[in-house]
Amino acid sequence: MHKYNYTIRREKPSDINAIDQVTKTAFASAAYSSGTESSIIKVLRANGQLAISLVAEEEGLLIGHIAISPVTISSGSEGWFGLGPVSVIPSKQRSGVGSDL
Repeated sequence: MHKYNYTIRREKPSDINAIDQVTKTAFASAAYSSGTESSIIKVLRANGQLAISLVAEEEGLLIGHIAISPVTISSGSEGWFGLGPVSVIPSKQRSGVGSDL
């Protein structure tokens, strides 16, 4: 059970700008970030490749997002999906939001 009172649901078109902001904020200070995480989500969405796009919403504000998309495996095996990026606003990181997503 998570510590905060949030809801996990599928992305809606009205969430797109908030998802972009959550992603940018989540990765802003991460040393391992390429700075392209929000662009990756935009390209996946534009190409119809977001198989699953879930958000965590708390009191009407998005606090997290997860993207799952199909991937190509070098062996040619089909039916595989990649997870990421997983984004959670800094004030909610390490609280279980990302795991719940």
